[in-house]
This record gives sequence, structure tokens and C-alpha cells, in this order.
Amino acid sequence: MKRNLNLTLKVWRQAGPKAKGAFETYQLKDVSPDCSFLEMMDILNEQLINEHKEPVAFDHDCREGICGMCGLYINGHPHGMDGEITTCQLHMRNFKDGETITIEPWRSAGFPIIKDLMVDRGAFDKIIQAGGFVSVNTGGVPDGNAIPIPKKDADEAMDAASCIGCGACVAACKNGSAMLFVSAKVSQLALLPQGKVEAKARAKAMIAKMDELGFGNCTNTGACEAECPKNVSISHIARLNREFLKAKIRD
Repeated sequence: MKRNLNLTLKVWRQAGPKAKGAFETYQLKDVSPDCSFLEMMDILNEQLINEHKEPVAFDHDCREGICGMCGLYINGHPHGMDGEITTCQLHMRNFKDGETITIEPWRSAGFPIIKDLMVDRGAFDKIIQAGGFVSVNTGGVPDGNAIPIPKKDADEAMDAASCIGCGACVAACKNGSAMLFVSAKVSQLALLPQGKVEAKARAKAMIAKMDELGFGNCTNTGACEAECPKNVSISHIARLNREFLKAKIRD
């Protein structure tokens, strides 16, 4: 049985968007290795409250690896060092007794800090509103074989749709690019007949909004794919580029 952990936490603290932030160091003792990372953060906050100190603000919701709200930059990796998981799925058994853990928020011009480890990811919603939708009347749920779609296209569209919009791709990218997110949302529609109605405008509108909101350009380093908790492929970025070029040529 693995023994409980004594940890040193270096946590980014920032009172607000315009306040100056800095790392603060905390000692946490006797942490169970069976705790999730977010449960460890809860223990830290309980300790701070008992010491009459301000608890650390951080995002969380489902704690089941579905929503992506729990985005934390842990020891230089979005969601931590384990692959294909969100922060809430990271457990303390992955750390060593006496280890120092550095915890930061997402770093991007497109994700301004709200407080401490919380960032405003509303930019993703604005990108979706710019073009990530279909206007065709889909009616009720159709029979699975009613619309003939090649299995390869259907599988690839589902793979793209697995993106949960957590922002790990942005946090991992040296340029703070949102291209993996945008390309996944374009791909999941571009591959299906329902997405053809807005096809001429979708990629242009979403890329324009992405640029407007301060995200950087893609330089194909692949860090986004490596850190994506849902293993979304950068091949979707190639499709986004094709969709964008086709739309510009039509213009």
C-alpha cells in the first residue's frame, strides 16, 4: 500500500484580471494517493480556510472528464503529465512523496485570467457562435441509415466532435493558437451533409473570430495534439485550411 504524501505546492495567485499575480507556496501533509488532483485542491482550500486565508479559485464541474472545466497547467503540462485525461482524472498516486507541484492557469491572450487559476474561456463560445452550427431543419432523430454517410466520414466526424473545448490545445501551444479547437468544430460539420449549408462561410467566420479574440497562429509543432485529453488529431487543421482556402477561392 502506497503511503500518504507530503507535498509542496507552488500555486499561481492573482486577485483579478488587472491585479499583479505571483506564485505562493503551500505545504500539504498526509495526502492520500487515492485522491484526485481536484480533491487535493479541495484539501488545500480547507486548510487555507482553517488558517483564515483566501482559498484558491479554480474551475471544476462534472469531475468525470466530460466538460473540460477543470483545466489546470500542472508541472508544465495542461491537465498534468498523464496523456488523454483531464485534470479531474489525474490522481495523486502519480506524484512522489516530497514532490514540488507547480500549478498555473491557462496562459493565452484569448483566455484572460479571472482570478487565481480561473480563466475566461468565453472566447470559445464566441467562435462557435460565429460559425459552428447548422441552419438546416434536422427535425426529430432520424433512423441511423436514413442519411447515407460513409462510415469513414462518420467516424472521423465523431472523432472531431469528441473535442470538449477545454482549451488545453491553446495552453500547450507556444503561440496560444486555437486552431485545433476550431478545426475540430469545423471538421465535425464539414464531413456531414447537414454541415454543407454554411460550408462556404463557416471556416472564414470562425478563423476571423479566432484572430479577433487574440489567439495566435499555428506553426505545426503538434503540442496541441500531444496534450489534448481527447486525442483530437491535427489532421483536422489540414481540413480547416482546405475549407478556408476553398471559401476564399469562391470569393
